[in-house]
Amino acid sequence: MPLLSEAEIEGMLSELDGWSREGEAITKDFKRDKFTGSVEFVNEVAPVAEEMGHHPDLAISWDTVTVTLSTHSEGGLTDSDFDLARRIDGL
Repeated sequence: MPLLSEAEIEGMLSELDGWSREGEAITKDFKRDKFTGSVEFVNEVAPVAEEMGHHPDLAISWDTVTVTLSTHSEGGLTDSDFDLARRIDGL
């Protein structure tokens, strides 16, 4: 899967709500009502990521899950990252 150009990344990022660029990744914080809500959210993300064969970095800090997406095998951002971001937003 080819890496996206800077113009493609900026264009796709502008279509996503709340996602931001951090180096060779995109990231977003998802707030939940408490720790158990954060864990439940991660449990919703897991099957979507498995289905796509594309796995995000997930960090839980009490009521917040930080999702970071990058295609590690390619060394940057690909269409898969943005596809997964849209699917996670839909949860």
